[in-house]
Amino acid sequence: MSDRPNILYVFTDQQAHDAMSCAGNTDVHTPAMDELAATGTRFTNTYCSFPLCTPSRASMFTGRPNHELEIMENGKGIPEVLRGQTLGELVSEAGYDCGYGGKWHVPRIHPNTEELWGFEVISGFNDNMLSGACDKFINRDRDKPFFLVASFDNPHNICEAGRDQVLPWVEVDGHSVPVNEYPNLPANFWRGAYEPQMLQLYSKNDQRVVHRDYYTPDRWRRYRYEYFRIVEMVDAQIGKIIQSLKDAGVYENTMIIFSSDHGEMCGAHEFSQKTTLYDEAAKVPLIISWPGHTKAGATDERLTSIGWDLLPTICDYANADTPEELLGSSLRGAAEGGEQVDWRDHVITQTTFEPSRRAQGGRMVRTKSHKYICYNWGQHREQLFDMINDPGEQVNLALEKRHADLLGTHRQLLADWCVNQRDGFGGMFTNQNRASIPGLGHLDVSGESNAK
Repeated sequence: MSDRPNILYVFTDQQAHDAMSCAGNTDVHTPAMDELAATGTRFTNTYCSFPLCTPSRASMFTGRPNHELEIMENGKGIPEVLRGQTLGELVSEAGYDCGYGGKWHVPRIHPNTEELWGFEVISGFNDNMLSGACDKFINRDRDKPFFLVASFDNPHNICEAGRDQVLPWVEVDGHSVPVNEYPNLPANFWRGAYEPQMLQLYSKNDQRVVHRDYYTPDRWRRYRYEYFRIVEMVDAQIGKIIQSLKDAGVYENTMIIFSSDHGEMCGAHEFSQKTTLYDEAAKVPLIISWPGHTKAGATDERLTSIGWDLLPTICDYANADTPEELLGSSLRGAAEGGEQVDWRDHVITQTTFEPSRRAQGGRMVRTKSHKYICYNWGQHREQLFDMINDPGEQVNLALEKRHADLLGTHRQLLADWCVNQRDGFGGMFTNQNRASIPGLGHLDVSGESNAK
C-alpha cells in the first residue's frame, strides 16, 4: 500500500456555508460535519465559482473558471479538449483507484457510464443508496490508495419542499410542527434598499424558484425548518461513510474533504435557492480533515474557492500532476497548520440568470474586508458591502461618494480579472459617456440600464 493517504471528497448540493452546528448555527445539528471540523481545519471564507449546480461542479473537477469552460448554465458537459486534465483523470494517472458515487450533473444528473472522466461509477443518482455503495468501495481488496467522491443530492430537496412537492430522498413535514418550533427569520431577511434591478426581474420572472411576494414570514420560517431537517438527514448519511472508514481500519489514513457545490439563500433578502451573489448562495462550507495531520479544530479565514482550489489540493495529497495554468492553489499547508505566504487577496464568483443567461449576469469580487458585486445592466447594478460590519449585505456603500476610492479599487480588480482571464463580462461595461477603466472599457456608473 502506498504511503499516500486515501482521499474522500464528500460534498452536498445546495448547502449554505453556515448550515452546520460547528459553524455556530443553533437551528441545526450536524454531528458528522462537526466531527470533521473537530479533527481538521474549517475554511470560513470559501466561495463557489458559480452558484448553480452544473457550472460549479464543472469548475470543481477541472479547476477552471466558468467563462473559460463556457459552462454558464445547467446541462452542459466538460469540453472534450480537457481530456486527461480533469481531477479524476489526474489522480487516476497518479496511481489511485478512483470511484464516484451519486449526483454528477455535468451534464447528466445520473452518471450512466461505467467510467466517467477517470472515475469508476460506483453508484447512480440516489442519496439512499450512496453510503452503502461507498461502504462496498471502501472495503474492496486493493494494493493502491483510493480516491472516492460521494456526491449527495441533498439538501437540494428543499427545492421540492419549497413547492410543496414530494421529496425524492427524505420525508419532511413542516406542516405538522407548531409554528413556534420553526427557526426565526434571518437578520437580513428583508430585501435591502436599492436592490439591483436585475435581481428584481429575476424574482418576478421565476417565482417557482424565488417564492417572493407570496410567501408569508411564517411560510419562510417553515422553509427554514424543513431545510435544516434535510441538512441533518444528509449529515447522518455522511456519518455512515465516516463509520465505514473506521470499520474498515482505514480512517486514520484517509484525508477527507467536505464541501458543497453552492449555497442556499434560505430566506435571506427574501430569496430562496441560489444563483445570486450574496454570501448565502455563493459561499460554501469547506473542511479538510486527516487525523494526526491536519490542525484539529482550527479555522482559517483566507479567501478560497472550491472551484479553483479543490483540484490542486487533492492533487497535492495524491502527488498527482497539476496543470500549471490553473488559478487555484493547494490548501494542504493551511490545513496542516503551516504558513502559506503570498495567498491571494481576492476571489471571483460568476453568475448568470434565466431566461437569457448570457444577457443577464454578474460578477462578485470578494476581498478580505469587502465585497463588490456588479451586474451587466440595470438600475443599482453595483453593490459594495463591508463584510466585517455588515455581513448580511444590507447597506450598499456604492451609493456613497465617500466610498468612491474603495469602490474604484474593487472595480479595478474586476477589470483586471476580465482582461487577464479574457472574461467577456468586461465588454458589457461599455458606455462612451462615462469614465474609462484601463483595459476594460467604459463603466456606466449612472445606475441606469444599458440594455438594448
